[in-house]
Amino acid sequence: MTKVKVGLVQNTCVADKQENLEKAISGIKKGAAQGAQIVCLQELFTSLYFCDTEDYDNFALAEAIPGPSTDALCEVAAAHGVVVIASLFEKRAQGLYHNTTAVIDADGTYLGKYRKMHIPDDPAYYEKFYFTPGDLGYKVFRTRYATIGVLICWDQWYPEAARITSLMGAEILFYPTAIGWATSQDEDTNTEQYNAWQTIQRSHAVANGVHVVSVNRVGYEQDGAMKFWGGSFISNPFGTVLYQASHEDEEIVVHEINTAKSDVYRTHWPFLRDRRIDSYQPITRRFIDES
Repeated sequence: MTKVKVGLVQNTCVADKQENLEKAISGIKKGAAQGAQIVCLQELFTSLYFCDTEDYDNFALAEAIPGPSTDALCEVAAAHGVVVIASLFEKRAQGLYHNTTAVIDADGTYLGKYRKMHIPDDPAYYEKFYFTPGDLGYKVFRTRYATIGVLICWDQWYPEAARITSLMGAEILFYPTAIGWATSQDEDTNTEQYNAWQTIQRSHAVANGVHVVSVNRVGYEQDGAMKFWGGSFISNPFGTVLYQASHEDEEIVVHEINTAKSDVYRTHWPFLRDRRIDSYQPITRRFIDES
């Protein structure tokens, strides 16, 4: 199978975890009704983006994976024959938590999880307070419809993560995301930030010859101080934006992509062929400040 219909569920969130889960499940069903075969949800979709503060009470939002949310999502995946990509706050053990995405196959089988490798710590994004960096490495999942790679939000700024996941055989890279603008910012700054965010991910598509699907949340949170910018999009293997969602509205979008395009682009623009893997050892250093 090379033609795959991917669904993007771009939602607002509220404080009630069950309400968010039900809304996501509704989005999956609506996507499936439009023909979606793989549906990706946004980062940490069962809650408001709680990492804007360092608050111990927020650890109560976490759950086991597999657990209650994945159980519910396995049911809807099986009932509608869709692959589900679900970003959740994982409680691994007492005092040990991860930002994790579960992947569920179209028959409802839980295929496994990817734990976010790159963890930010910036104003309004205090993720290091909550999340231990991933220790499962980069992952691909062989689903009914395609072999997919999953990375999470801050991972999207790192070409190394996209490269490794692609070299493992990913035909599509999915990025569940939660990123927004401070409402105190001016429009030029907002535009520059969004363009940088989209450009770096389109560059991963080009460098690796794969489709990239990025799904962001939308709407105002943090008592109106943060506007999550939506703008979820799909890029083809040469960086062309096939679809871009609104910055304002919730959207459930289904778009067909052709994974066979990777062979065409990789043949005519053979970046993988010409990689000088014998010369890349210095990349494992933090900074090359000595000869």
